[in-house]
Amino acid sequence: MRSTDRPTPYPELNGVLREMVSSIQAILGENFIGAYLQGSFAVGDFDEHSDVDFIVAARQELSAGQVEALQAMHPRIHDLPIAWAQHLEGSYFPAAVLRSAARVGEPLWYLDHGSRSLIQADHCNTLVVRWTVRKHGVTLAGPPPETLVDPIPVEALRREILAVIHDWGREILSNPDHFNNRFYQGFIVLNYCRMLHDLIVGDISSKRTSAAWAKATLDPDWRGLIDRTWACRPDPATSVRTRADPDDFQATLQFITVIIEESDRYAAAHHL
Repeated sequence: MRSTDRPTPYPELNGVLREMVSSIQAILGENFIGAYLQGSFAVGDFDEHSDVDFIVAARQELSAGQVEALQAMHPRIHDLPIAWAQHLEGSYFPAAVLRSAARVGEPLWYLDHGSRSLIQADHCNTLVVRWTVRKHGVTLAGPPPETLVDPIPVEALRREILAVIHDWGREILSNPDHFNNRFYQGFIVLNYCRMLHDLIVGDISSKRTSAAWAKATLDPDWRGLIDRTWACRPDPATSVRTRADPDDFQATLQFITVIIEESDRYAAAHHL
């Protein structure tokens, strides 16, 4: 188990997290329960290009005064002279919302990746995030994360993943030009590898593990595309403004269709 003082192998990131969490604790006071890493820093295979995904658990809904204070705090953290400070992303969960799978989709106060302020969004309010926090979450402060989230049936997790495979695929395929940049092209491929892998194995895994699995499992013709996606991960601020390679982008759209078909075959065989 990782120490709350050294939750990651990166000392500068640990310093950013300590400053953020101590500031949140001071603002929320008795309303604070805990703060946890989820995402790649929870499931493993993170590196210096990874986003830093977190959640904060609160006893009650945040008050207007607490939100106002957080809106002043997050820009200060963002502006720290450490690159990690610009790669934080996370949401504030009232305890009752975090505990219950029935509360999926409700809007939460959310800090988008690279943002300086909170917005209301349902981005983190999913079964995938709850599963990751409960099974793999890294404690920054507070009680063990599994005490805060009720067990999630694996078939419910699979159904959510299947729905995202379809819904996001329809969004991309209906408006491909919106996603036609180097960042999204790689992001899409790696996430579709991960979603199909997680659907089949019934757990949440890292992009690296899922990409290796996809290369070993899917048609070998996809291996080159999967390998090239890793080159898109560094410097997302630049890659998001650069058009994707035309051939790779068309292959990515075809890859989405293949993953949808594979997921449908799995769902039909397992009565999802």
